[in-house]
Amino acid sequence: MKTTTNDARPKQKDRGATDDNSPWIVPVILCGGSGKRLWPVSRQSNPKQFQRLYSEHSLLQETILRADGVPDLANPLLICSGNHKFLISEQLGEINTSPLAVMCEPASRGTGPALCAAASMLYEQNPDAIMLVMPSDHRIGNAKAFGEAVRTGCEAASRGRLVLFGSVPTRPETGYGYIRSGQKMKNLDDAFAVSRFVEKPDQATAQSYVDEGHYLWNCGIFMFPVATLLEEFSKHSPDISQMSAAALDKGQIEDEHIHLDAGAFSRAPDISVDRAVLENTKRCAVVRVDMDWSDIGTWHSLRLSQPADADGNVANGRALLDHVSNSYIHANGRLVAAVGVDDLVVVDTDDALLISSAAEASRIDDIVQQLQNDGYPEGSEHKRVSRPWGTYESVDDGQRFQVKHITVKPGGKLSLQMHHHRAEHWIIVAGTAQVTCGEESRLLSENESIHIPVGTKHRLENPGKLPLHLIEVQVGAYLGEDDIVRYADTYGRA
Repeated sequence: MKTTTNDARPKQKDRGATDDNSPWIVPVILCGGSGKRLWPVSRQSNPKQFQRLYSEHSLLQETILRADGVPDLANPLLICSGNHKFLISEQLGEINTSPLAVMCEPASRGTGPALCAAASMLYEQNPDAIMLVMPSDHRIGNAKAFGEAVRTGCEAASRGRLVLFGSVPTRPETGYGYIRSGQKMKNLDDAFAVSRFVEKPDQATAQSYVDEGHYLWNCGIFMFPVATLLEEFSKHSPDISQMSAAALDKGQIEDEHIHLDAGAFSRAPDISVDRAVLENTKRCAVVRVDMDWSDIGTWHSLRLSQPADADGNVANGRALLDHVSNSYIHANGRLVAAVGVDDLVVVDTDDALLISSAAEASRIDDIVQQLQNDGYPEGSEHKRVSRPWGTYESVDDGQRFQVKHITVKPGGKLSLQMHHHRAEHWIIVAGTAQVTCGEESRLLSENESIHIPVGTKHRLENPGKLPLHLIEVQVGAYLGEDDIVRYADTYGRA
């Protein structure tokens, strides 16, 4: 693996250290996915795992903090799309967490290749390591039960088992997969052999599973001894084993980021770890746990995971309800009023409004695909667009002009760039700006401005300790985001 900094490898844990006989347990957090069914809050550029949906923290931050509450775990290894690595760094900083590493996928290939690459990386550092695999978009209401399940899962994994967590079902859910528990493991409460896996059932079948008592929801949370997982990948999915190892070996390390090789990784099959290994191996076990778990996959499932009012409604933001029942209302600033409706999902954002029946909420991804196919920016981007240096938001536009509100984080620096088709005028409204325009460099403060002519190299940075806010007025024949030539960039963008 090629290294672009002084550190050749991510270092082992710097917290949770125990004696040499204790296992090295690494939380591996899956941060991929676009979360289409939670549109319009979740979008491709800033998907659901980075959104604050039921607390002051994002789903990703809730997952990290949940792992942080379990004793003796290492710093987390996060697996994400390379497009989201700066979002992850920002969100980790907000909760003062340092990652073991951030593994960047060059393409979406399911959990199989990603976890195989992660296991290979951890095996190089410690062949006895155990991965605690957690999706970043789940909700767990009972943290104590989760911690106890981790301890049970660690013991089962130490016996060479590939461990799944099975949540005790609270309703006949047709949107989840199920695991049937088999024979109890010796001297280990709540751990069982896996009897069978079942795909999403119909309503009657799901009800029979709940009534029987041996079926559990498949949470998608795992504990894997890395040596065992790699053996099973080699046995049942050798193509994944080979391509993931090659992607890691040919990849590059940049600070804490591991960039997997695009050529090798793209040749790996697009398949989940369940299909690639777990449904084929004889070494699975399941830990039964009642931890108030929910997969936040749709607006309807989010409603079911939260406390509701007497009429079964969950409302966030400024919402006024009259004769409304069993509905989810999400208001983002504007007042949302609903009268005389039942089983609805209403989600309002700055630039898009969603209205759906609860029963059809899982079909929202079809709308998102249509938006993207038809070229609607709302299908992929928020009105406020995140960048490594800060954010920008279009506040007005017309023929040959566009007005943006730009925010630059302290220390943030835009690329040295040039535009062929537009001029720009910057007005500083808060903070301090260091501006390069041609051969000139100036320090601008509140209520000062500068004109950037067409074709002129320029750069904007925030040298201060407070956020920089400015209004940018663009004027020209073409105002698209692709009219940019970068000459230098702090964040490694082309």
